[in-house]
Amino acid sequence: MTDQRFNDVGAWVTEAGLVGTSEPDLVRGFCERLVAAGLPLTRATVIIDTLHPIHEGRVFPWWRDEEREVIEYGRLAANTDAQENWRRSPFFHMLENGSTTLRRNLAKGDPADFPVLVELRERGHTDYVACINRFADAGSLGEMDCFYSSWASDAPAGFADEEADLLCRLLPQLALAVKCSSLLRITGTLVETYLGRDAGRRVLEGRIMRGVADQVRSVLWYSDLRSFTQITNTAAPDQIIPFLNDYADATISTIHEKGGDVLKLMGDGILAIFPAEEPGEACRAALDAEALLRRRVAELNQRRVAEGLPVTGAYVGLHLGDVFFGNIGSQDRLDFTVIGPAVNMASRISAMCRLLERKVLLSSAFLAATPEQLCTNIVSVGHHPLRGFDRHEELFTITAPAA
Repeated sequence: MTDQRFNDVGAWVTEAGLVGTSEPDLVRGFCERLVAAGLPLTRATVIIDTLHPIHEGRVFPWWRDEEREVIEYGRLAANTDAQENWRRSPFFHMLENGSTTLRRNLAKGDPADFPVLVELRERGHTDYVACINRFADAGSLGEMDCFYSSWASDAPAGFADEEADLLCRLLPQLALAVKCSSLLRITGTLVETYLGRDAGRRVLEGRIMRGVADQVRSVLWYSDLRSFTQITNTAAPDQIIPFLNDYADATISTIHEKGGDVLKLMGDGILAIFPAEEPGEACRAALDAEALLRRRVAELNQRRVAEGLPVTGAYVGLHLGDVFFGNIGSQDRLDFTVIGPAVNMASRISAMCRLLERKVLLSSAFLAATPEQLCTNIVSVGHHPLRGFDRHEELFTITAPAA
């Protein structure tokens, strides 16, 4: 493997990182080019931590003769097999003693002193190189402070010393490219997680100027939980967050599954929209989501009752109207949200569920746009005053279908 081929691989990695190549494609392309340049590489593993609500990091494996899938791993719990495997790994050993490179040339008699080396030797591998490229504090994000990689060969004598040296010299370029790609993915994940999918997409597309807003027509969903204050006042403190998470997960997953987008979590309240380019279809989607939520809450309550945990139900208000969707706030703190009378209307309708003892209430505007075949079990519950609105609003609910 000549220095020129080494330079060609490095140039490719730099260019691929600049154009935003994904981490799996970066690792795959890097390994394939190393092999084409003459490195007797048979297996590689690249690991980088991430910033994600569920996953702690991602593993990008490459095997010369077999496609391998990306692995996403969660946080390691104490006293588990996963934690024990980590503590017995070369990477943990390197972190503990502060080293950045570890090599075991099994063909020359180096010890297989880690479980992974025993496995590699049994599979016919002869050499192993592990490297850690650390990021400075200013370059870290959450737990993403290291780039871990390992490289194995089945050549009779393993890697030549100069090949191992060239490989280690290339790794900072690969680490930088993978880090850039990971940061882009993390940005998308965090923005969508905290702002919502559609709002996150708009922000990432550059819609970040204060005062810039789009007027859109949407079905608005506003839901909250029955007896939430009473439950939180009487439940054990360590039950409150799991309680909220259980019902939020049921609600949010339902809304997303039916094509809606959650914009706000406000304690037990959830504000969502179903874009209404076709108002009838948006109303259909919202009604499907409301029905699915009822089933999921019933299943959730059954499980929680069996575990001796408090249960509740959801109130849902649905309205169709025009809203302004964009950036609102100060120069230092912006919120990408929806505002307008339609948002207030959805909130007030949801609040009426308690007073009228109804699980779901619909506005007259929502009903007017709902396909006729879906209105069979929708009935009026009369005209009612809504706080902040001058006229009384006729509200509707969904009755159980006839047996």
